[in-house]
Amino acid sequence: MERLAMERLVTWKNSPYRKPLIVKGVRQVGKTWLLKEFGRRYYDNIAYFNFDENPEYREFFISTKDVRRIIPNLAMAGGQEIIPDKTLLIFDEIQDCPEVLNSLKYFCENAPEYHVASAGSLLGITLAKPTSFPVGKAEFLTIYPMTFQEFLEADGSANLSAYLKQIEEISPIPDAFFNPLAEKLKMYFITGGMPEVVSRWVETKSVGQVQSTLMNIITAYERDFMKHPETKEYPKLARIWNSMPSQLARENKKFLYNVVKEGARAREYEDALEWLVNAALVYKIFRITSPGLPMSGYEDLSAFKIYLADVGVLRRLAKLDPVAFREGNRLFTEFKGALTENFVLQSLVPQFDASPHYWSRLNPSYEVDFVIQRENDIIPIEVKSDTNIKSRSLKKYADTFADQTKLRVRFSMNNLRMDDGVLNIPLFMVDQADRLMGMALQMETAVSDHF
Repeated sequence: MERLAMERLVTWKNSPYRKPLIVKGVRQVGKTWLLKEFGRRYYDNIAYFNFDENPEYREFFISTKDVRRIIPNLAMAGGQEIIPDKTLLIFDEIQDCPEVLNSLKYFCENAPEYHVASAGSLLGITLAKPTSFPVGKAEFLTIYPMTFQEFLEADGSANLSAYLKQIEEISPIPDAFFNPLAEKLKMYFITGGMPEVVSRWVETKSVGQVQSTLMNIITAYERDFMKHPETKEYPKLARIWNSMPSQLARENKKFLYNVVKEGARAREYEDALEWLVNAALVYKIFRITSPGLPMSGYEDLSAFKIYLADVGVLRRLAKLDPVAFREGNRLFTEFKGALTENFVLQSLVPQFDASPHYWSRLNPSYEVDFVIQRENDIIPIEVKSDTNIKSRSLKKYADTFADQTKLRVRFSMNNLRMDDGVLNIPLFMVDQADRLMGMALQMETAVSDHF
């Protein structure tokens, strides 16, 4: 399967400013496979060291910080040469190996000719702690679940993916492409973007295999909860995790601790929630009070929503039967469109530097699902799970913040078009959002200049 992150890895390899690479991402998102495939394609050989399977390798890093001594030891242990510029050196499962993490500083400073990439299943937890981490001596690459575009190419629909990538104007998609893309999107809601699940679907076309593979992944995540340093946090992690479908099933998706457990308070559960965020299992999206730059300056830290890293995992955790696939757009609209919102959020995150937010106002109630920063523009985004696009909130936002709103965006199952300052993007084009917003902003600027 082709992963878009491969291009980023090639750029890293060829950069004259290359530093040791740290690859982050939720467990089973394909970090190890990607690094090995990258090494296979672009290097003469790979030297792979897994510090979970072989903890004895840590001794090489404990006994010395001299890279010139560490390399020969690794070469002998791995049974092959480690050649500058020719060998990709992979350190895997380093989340519990502070000495290995710290060694990246010395690779950067004293042996930059070696190409070093590292990864770990819960590395985000480690990096969130104050440690002797080599600040400024490493680069980061986050691996996300497979996008819908990557799913299309893996599932034998490279023609549909190629069509989406070549669109250069805001105009309706012909039915010959629109209808099969809509059907493929339903299947993506069932599989999600975890590479093993997509691979199993591509190989077997069995929904039963998809179901069992997703359940295995969820079970692996739940076992990770036991790796929290404080055992007493495990029940709290499990309660938050299992409350996710209920949190998203409400009309107002603001996270409520009493949905986790009756009478629960923030101070009891906030550490457990941060653990899930640092493990990349969930996204935490804060409310903003107004669209100013930087957006973090306008956050209401007491109000936030949380989403899962993958729509397929959310569907399986919510026990939604794939039979909904056969019932029109029901899969998109199930439990208040939560699957659709989760899908849009997980697709937007890799495209934009700043984390998305949302906007809401009470009495009367208005809410815009997401607000993103694109360069220096702040863009409100509404998500509709069907073709019914009636909503007061997007208009209220534009009326309230007219000077700061150059463009509004709506994702729905309607066709691609500009409609009175609103860019409607079909849900299956969410991976093209950044590019389409750029086109729309140019159109709106041209219209303004004309008048």
